[in-house]
Amino acid sequence: MKLRLALLLAATLTLPGCGLKPLYSGGSQGAVAQSLNGVEVAPIAGKAGWLVRNAINDRLAASGSGQNRYRLEIELDDQLIGFGVRNDNAVTRERRTLRARYKLIDGSTVVLDATAGSDAGIDVVSSEYATIAAEQTALENLANEIADQIVTRLALYAQRTQAGQ
Repeated sequence: MKLRLALLLAATLTLPGCGLKPLYSGGSQGAVAQSLNGVEVAPIAGKAGWLVRNAINDRLAASGSGQNRYRLEIELDDQLIGFGVRNDNAVTRERRTLRARYKLIDGSTVVLDATAGSDAGIDVVSSEYATIAAEQTALENLANEIADQIVTRLALYAQRTQAGQ
């Protein structure tokens, strides 16, 4: 028992040396959260754009305070491709792919230029309504995944720039 306690204590003492630190330390008043609040997301065309923009704004906790330092511009590529063809040339499976190229702009300088993407498989069934519903659900899920990827990358950028100051 004492040996286990000693090993546990030794392990906890080595954790600060690993270099890990919380990304959102300080909560909503922390440097990363404050930096994310200063991002304005430009309008994005189409339904996928509307979904991605709203998901990003939800994650950024956009306060609409008018004190935006950064502008986030996003271009989306949404593709729905059928494959898995039967003998009668009917598609049995679809793949929905959503890719985003985004730029974080500070004034007139692009400070971050990156991409995010995800895809989903969809079963094509005999009910057209069910297939359309599955396609829409896939789009909503992909929009959320893209938003998570973009906001995570923005948070890492904010943390690096705060550490460099």
